[in-house]
Amino acid sequence: MIFSTPPLNPVALDLGPLEIHWYGIIIAAGMLLGFYIANREADRRGLPEGMFMDLMFYIIIFSIIGARLYYVVFQWEYYSRNLVDIIMINEGGMAIHGGLIGGFLAGFIFCRVKGYSFFQVADIAAPSLILGQAIGRWGNFMNQEAHGGEVTRGFLESLKLPEFIINQMYIDGAYYHPTFLYESLWNLLGFVILMLLRPKLKIGQTMLLYLIYYSAGRFFIEGMRTDSLMIGDVLRTAQVISIVLIAAAVVIWIYREMKYDLPKYGNVHGIYGKAGRTGKQRGGQSAPSQKVKNRNQKNSNQNNRNKKNKNRKKGR
Repeated sequence: MIFSTPPLNPVALDLGPLEIHWYGIIIAAGMLLGFYIANREADRRGLPEGMFMDLMFYIIIFSIIGARLYYVVFQWEYYSRNLVDIIMINEGGMAIHGGLIGGFLAGFIFCRVKGYSFFQVADIAAPSLILGQAIGRWGNFMNQEAHGGEVTRGFLESLKLPEFIINQMYIDGAYYHPTFLYESLWNLLGFVILMLLRPKLKIGQTMLLYLIYYSAGRFFIEGMRTDSLMIGDVLRTAQVISIVLIAAAVVIWIYREMKYDLPKYGNVHGIYGKAGRTGKQRGGQSAPSQKVKNRNQKNSNQNNRNKKNKNRKKGR
């Protein structure tokens, strides 16, 4: 039996010319909770106070821009005729993969400039990132988007879903798979797994495991969705990106495991990047960061100048 139930209002606050949507509020809530957890972990690991605050400022900006641009690029046929809508992010239209690309780019640049280990910082952020994604999917729920194919009400009831979720999945006269919920639960499980395994994994592996885990789940869930961004008429963009991320993460994992004698995340306290960006090379010495190399070279040059000055004085 089909019941016609009004959906939840996607607008949280109507301030006349300005509408504040639940989508934006939920996304912001996920970001703030993720930042809080990551910042506490950064303090616990002995990173400089305020470092993660600075980093998250850039990550949030780059993630929002990346998520929106990614979506706009693959929906350019519409946005080319409605340019003003490009900035209307409060109405939805954000792609997680674009946000990931923007966030990772911001984090990488920040760590290179500051001389930190990107992999150490990414390990700190990875559990918070997937938790934020788990929360953010509920923004899609409020917008009645990112759902799967058509199902019966009986099927949704067989999943023991709360009535408000079943009602919200009633769209245009039919019920649909709550794929937003599948991904949210998958990400929540991923958060627990990453938090449990992180102390035992080596530097960089938590972030790589996140990429593998999230991408695997996204690949299968994306196949159920009806609103996927497409490459041509056959390939789903998110599935292609997921395969690329899994392959890249596996290659990087194997490469780092073979080349470097990496310490476990739980055994590192302080700024790992200051001592060595990649750990000890197999059969060799620690591989120092570029800033450490520059500082060592500067000290060596100064020592040579001091020796020359002493020799001149002796010759007088």
